[in-house]
Amino acid sequence: MATLEGIDHVGIAVADLAAAVEAYTRLCGGGPVHRSVIAADGVEVVIFEAGAQRIELLGARRADSAISRFLVRRGGGLHHVAYRVSDVQAALDHYSWMGLRLIDTRPRPGAEGRLVAFLHPGAAEGVLSELCQLTSGGVSP
Repeated sequence: MATLEGIDHVGIAVADLAAAVEAYTRLCGGGPVHRSVIAADGVEVVIFEAGAQRIELLGARRADSAISRFLVRRGGGLHHVAYRVSDVQAALDHYSWMGLRLIDTRPRPGAEGRLVAFLHPGAAEGVLSELCQLTSGGVSP
């Protein structure tokens, strides 16, 4: 059985990543703790810590990326909630068995060395959900 261990982060899609980084630096009282490009997804990720919680800013790197499409459809704002799990593949298998709609059937590399996969928004009452597994090379929350 899959168990959500906690919220790993919230993902926020932004049209202007530089402006968002500036705003969140002021809001969080300090700069980002991680920044990377996930080329396969066409996204640049900037992570801030807010106390024990994390905020992930998502900027599009390509016009055909999921973040670009999201921004066109909905504008900037909350993109997803990410939940920590001990085994992404086991969680996907369990949720599939339960009949929940998946976006990913296999984990893929995410920011900070995590393995990630997404559940369709229909699985959680309209909220896109990401499953995150910390790997040995990843950064703990």
